[in-house]
Amino acid sequence: MHSALPKVLHPLAGRPLVSHVLDNVRSLAPRAVCLVIGHGAESVRGALAAPELTIVVQDPPRGTGDAVRVALAALPETGVTVVANGDCPLVPASAFAAIAAMASRGSLALLTARVGDPSGLGRVIRDAGPDGRVRAIVEDRDASDDERRRNEIYTGVLAAPTERLRRWVGALRDDNAQREFYLTGIVPMALAEGVPVEAHVTPSEVDALGVNDRAQLAAIERILQRRKADELLRAGTWIADPERIDVRGTLACGRDVRIDVGCVFEGDVELGDGATVGPYCVLRDARVGPGAAIAAFSHVDGAAVGAHARVGPYARLRPGAVLAEDVHIGNFVEVKASTIGRGSKANHLAYIGDTTIGAGVNFGAGSITANYDGANKHRTVIEDGASIGSNCVLVAPVTVRSGATIGGGSTIAQDAPPDTLTVARARQVSIAGWQRPVKKPKTEKG
Repeated sequence: MHSALPKVLHPLAGRPLVSHVLDNVRSLAPRAVCLVIGHGAESVRGALAAPELTIVVQDPPRGTGDAVRVALAALPETGVTVVANGDCPLVPASAFAAIAAMASRGSLALLTARVGDPSGLGRVIRDAGPDGRVRAIVEDRDASDDERRRNEIYTGVLAAPTERLRRWVGALRDDNAQREFYLTGIVPMALAEGVPVEAHVTPSEVDALGVNDRAQLAAIERILQRRKADELLRAGTWIADPERIDVRGTLACGRDVRIDVGCVFEGDVELGDGATVGPYCVLRDARVGPGAAIAAFSHVDGAAVGAHARVGPYARLRPGAVLAEDVHIGNFVEVKASTIGRGSKANHLAYIGDTTIGAGVNFGAGSITANYDGANKHRTVIEDGASIGSNCVLVAPVTVRSGATIGGGSTIAQDAPPDTLTVARARQVSIAGWQRPVKKPKTEKG
């Protein structure tokens, strides 16, 4: 990956790559889950630690067979063990369930795939009989011409009765150029004991794709994103272009939701019935109410937008912003840690931070709440029906009472009384006869 970040922690659909594998494995309701880590062990442990997850370190890394040996020492001694790859996030839960069922009947179960180009991959060799039982896995470099023409490959995923797997892994040898213990070495052991070796073929070769570089990670990202888009489309969400949407978390959509191109959804996002999201918006941990509209190039982060509210274009709602019904937040308006009451408006070029705004308030263009004194944050309160003129500064802590009007260009540092015009600005002076300075003429150099 050419990165300081361990491969399994690289983000895929907003989560660490290996988290997708763990989710599918956990769907089996296993008695225990063990994650074998090596490079960047502490980073992986810190990112993935969970009460039900046992993490063990393979040090030094000596192949897949050795990794399984290390894991088995931390797992129950009976039952079935499923072995998965941390860098193959597309293997479906159903495939894990299928091989686990085979292993529960006493077989060594392999997950295989039929691929268009098996070059460089281990081939699955089957008996010619009607059962087509597996009799070997042959590495590409060791395969005959006939074996190379076969397109069924071993994915690296298997399941086996735990007691047998423990014995087989313990008998592996490292008599190869890499001095590693290969898990595939258990196949001839099983066959020698008369244990059936079965294979479950994935429905799609895509399921077996792994990540070894950033190009493969990007390709799998697009596969996952297209799957998420298709799920939303089938559920009734209108998506302008399913190739241009990124869901990096969970996205729950009501009926008749519309999503334009280039939108990114991170964390947990909910869109109510009839909500619309314009092009190139970013929503993170956000709730958007029924009928609300998020216009183009807006960011909604840790915020809640009420029913039929209007946000954007080019608006930014930061964590703690809560908009009631029918609120309008216009272009280049930023709202942080503030609640805005029903029907209130801030349509242009404004900053609202640490503020409580009542219903029916108009917050003028160019106005801000000055909430930070250099050391502490303070709160502004603007009560129902107040009107804040353009280019005003409300210096917190301060309260603007209901129905008050603040004249444009005012700096308000004291509470403004209700139903009253308050103006606080320098007196305008015009100076007759004043001359604007002019530049001195340039002299020629002699």
